[in-house]
Amino acid sequence: MPQQTDHALKERAPAEWSPPANMTAAALFEAAIRRGEGAVAAGGALAVTTGAHTGRSPRDKYIVEDDATREHVWWEANNRMSVAQFDLLAADFMAHARRVPLFEQDLAIGAEPERQVRVRVSTELAWHALFARNLLIRPEDPGAVPPALTIIDVPSFRADPKRHGVRSETVIACDFRRGLILIGGTSYAGEIKKAAFTYLNFRLPAEGVMPMHCSANVGPAGDVAIFFGLSGTGKTTLSADPNRTLIGDDEHGWSDEGVFNFEGGCYAKTIHLSPEAEPQIHAATRRFGTVLENVVLTAPSSVPDFDDASLTENGRAAYQLDVIANASVSGRAGHPKNVVLLTADAFGVMPPIARLSPAEAIYHFLSGYTAKVAGTERGVTEPSATFSTCFGAPFMPRHPAEYGRLLETLIERHGATCWLVNTGWTGGPYGVGKRMPIAATRALLSAALDGSLNSARFRREPAFGFSIPEAVPGVDARLLTPRETWADKDAYDAQAKKLAKMFAENFRRFEKDVGADVLAAGPHAG
Repeated sequence: MPQQTDHALKERAPAEWSPPANMTAAALFEAAIRRGEGAVAAGGALAVTTGAHTGRSPRDKYIVEDDATREHVWWEANNRMSVAQFDLLAADFMAHARRVPLFEQDLAIGAEPERQVRVRVSTELAWHALFARNLLIRPEDPGAVPPALTIIDVPSFRADPKRHGVRSETVIACDFRRGLILIGGTSYAGEIKKAAFTYLNFRLPAEGVMPMHCSANVGPAGDVAIFFGLSGTGKTTLSADPNRTLIGDDEHGWSDEGVFNFEGGCYAKTIHLSPEAEPQIHAATRRFGTVLENVVLTAPSSVPDFDDASLTENGRAAYQLDVIANASVSGRAGHPKNVVLLTADAFGVMPPIARLSPAEAIYHFLSGYTAKVAGTERGVTEPSATFSTCFGAPFMPRHPAEYGRLLETLIERHGATCWLVNTGWTGGPYGVGKRMPIAATRALLSAALDGSLNSARFRREPAFGFSIPEAVPGVDARLLTPRETWADKDAYDAQAKKLAKMFAENFRRFEKDVGADVLAAGPHAG
């Protein structure tokens, strides 16, 4: 399939054609094919590749430090850029952008009308415009309301580290006060949606709204569930339940009115995607207008090979939410009845499900734990812990404790029940044990969401203090107690102690910012 290289973009002649604003999905698809940006996959999706950048570049993301941000951004985890630096970068960026055609889309973020922000996305690549149109909300009156946020995405622009004071030629520069975000030096489209998310993550807490990196769905009785989790923990998969209405798969707000989706689409990982395990997502990959990002096509059939990770493990499908049959039309629902924190524990220590107190939920929300497994990265020979606070550190501009306090207030105010669900390993660590059976995870989650699990008998797990059920119909009771699934109980105890110590070390940076109840909610082993 054709590959759009950064070099090809840079060497292209000055623009002689100015695309009309708000081109339809069909027109953008046609333009992308005509310009050699991608190929048509079997079923009608647009398959594209992104060159060297197959994921986000968090180290190349900057926030302008000014009166609006100086006292409100968590600078320990966010890169500063001065106003003067941004002005110089913007001048060079726009001078370059004027030499290439830009595809403009007038979109929106935030399904709650009172919180909705109009966004103008201008992109150098036609497929990036299609991606943005798929992922963000498509208002009925595009362009009728001036945008509060403008995102300009020009992959062929190269920042000059010496001139612009940045780390590399790749740059994502965010000026919240002016509502302007510049993206250059990367063709990875996920930067567009995460830029919009970052903007809302900064703006909404000041309005008393909790921005969340989570999926959400709602049952027939109006019972809302939200699912926090890092990539690979099952956030998209588990929220795509045919018996529940999908509100959204990635980014939401929780206001006084309830939960609302930030987006109008889904950005699902495709590695090892199958019609049996994830039928709705798989079906979406075979629809016209879906963008398949870094997914290998089998020659000569052009059928996507979701098991081929030669481009990246981070292959993605970007599609409009309304292609999911049971997706919410409004993108809104009431207050959550259940809050689920997902982890993929490769150490084999975490239980498949545990009920958490509000304080325990905030401890684990601030920890944001999952694990990498051996073999996924060079030099990783055993499971390694990953802690991404709030389950989304790279796009959380404010201090994590601010989000934690807001979430704890909402949980307590609305009486939500909190759960930890481990979709990782059981019976031993990665390489020894087995991945948690998806059927067991779904059975446990269903029991939690329909309320039946609350009537089970619970007992305290000693290492982490988790409250775990003694028995759940249809689930092997041994599975509920991780230690019982290990052949070598001493090895389990050592592994649990090792992971608990990692939690404690990671949480030290939050100790002065949380209450005694949250501080006491950490692991007991150490």
